[in-house]
This record gives sequence, structure tokens and C-alpha cells, in this order.
Amino acid sequence: MDLNSDIGEGFGAWRMGDDEAMLDVVTSVNVACGFHAGDPAIMRRVCDGAAERGVTIGAHVAYRDLAGFGRRALDVEPGLLADEVLYQIGALDGFARAAGSRVRYVKPHGALYNTAAVNAEQAAAVVDGLRRFDPELALLCPPDSEMTREAEKAGVTTFAEAFADRAYTPEGLLVSRKLPGAVLHDAEAVAERAVRMATSGEIETAEGAVLILKPDSLCVHGDTPGAVELARVIRDRLAAAGVHRGPFVAAAR
Repeated sequence: MDLNSDIGEGFGAWRMGDDEAMLDVVTSVNVACGFHAGDPAIMRRVCDGAAERGVTIGAHVAYRDLAGFGRRALDVEPGLLADEVLYQIGALDGFARAAGSRVRYVKPHGALYNTAAVNAEQAAAVVDGLRRFDPELALLCPPDSEMTREAEKAGVTTFAEAFADRAYTPEGLLVSRKLPGAVLHDAEAVAERAVRMATSGEIETAEGAVLILKPDSLCVHGDTPGAVELARVIRDRLAAAGVHRGPFVAAAR
């Protein structure tokens, strides 16, 4: 099972999370590309750290929304969105290659992730930007989403992601961060959910129903308070349950 985290989400003097510590725990990292967070120095530092550890690098593409941390839904014309996705992948790949690695997959961030999961037009734009940069890149996205369907049409490989630290609706969508209980903080409860997803593919919704997600990768948000310790507990509980930890796409060498 792959364990991924969103990192590189500081900007200038403003810091977010402990990127160095998280790189020692996860097997894949979704690196901010400058649109919702991140800057050239941070992108270089994170890519260097990932390459040194053999951690797979993914482009965490987003709407152009630094002020809102990419969590505000924007009405972006599909052609422009595809160009902006392509731009972000290219920027990060430059730093990844300078570090001796390269970008191996794409994962949308925040509002773009949530919108493209249900909106075919936005999903197709994300896939188009990815495909024009490199059709061999994988797309990390929700299972049975518009992104998976648009990627299949374009011949792009997808991998299913689930969130150990987020609550789900009965429809398999993430509970809005505006609602109480959307983000889970109890390390033992989150680790238990992670083991259940890794071993049976199941997760319990906020209403108590059971969803079958069968994820290829589990995400721990890097901006969640105590994220690194949470990731460590998940890693250790997965190992104790006999779940092999490894990236869903191998890091470039």
C-alpha cells in the first residue's frame, strides 16, 4: 500500500507542515506547484529530499488561488485549466529532473480535486493537461469518479486514492471542510481506518454506512495538525497488520 502526503505547501517565509520529517515516512509525495502554495525554493528542496530518499514525486496541481490555498472553487475555462495544469507539471518536473528524479504522476488539489471528481468538463481539462505533458504520467484520483472516466477515454492510467484522515459521504465524496468532523485527528482511529482500507478496501462513512473504495494509495494531509506523527502511526499499524508499504508508481532512478 502506498502512503502519500501533500507537501511543499509553504510560500516564501510562510511555512506549512514538516516536509523533511514527512519524507521519511511516506512513499509518494504530492508537491505543490506554485498555484495554491509552494515556490521555486520549496519545490527544489522537496524534490531534492524526495530524490535522496527514493520517494516518488507527484505534481499537486491546483486552481490559481494562493490566497485561498486552492480550496475555493473557481470557474476556469477548460482550455485555460488544461494549460495551467500543463504549466504546473512542467515547473515541478524541472526541479525533479535537476534532483535526478522526475514527476511520475499528477494529483489535483483541494477544490480542483473535488470539482473534477464530479464535473466531466473539469476532469477532462485536468487529463488533457497531463496528457499533453506526458501521456505516460499516472493520475491519482478518487475511484469511480469523472476523473477516472475521462482518463480512461484518453488512455491515461489512474490509481485510486482514499483519505485516512477525512470523513466520507455515502456517495463516496469527501465531507466538506466547512462541516464539523470533516477532518479526523484521533491517530488510533485514523490508523484503524487505514488498515481497514488497506486490507478490505472498506471505509465507514460519516453516517455509518460502508463504502468499498479499494484504494491504491492512502493520503495523510501534510497541513493537518500532528500530520507527521499521524503518518507514523498509520505506517506502523499497516506494518503490524502485514501490509507491505510501497509506492503505487516507482520513483524514477
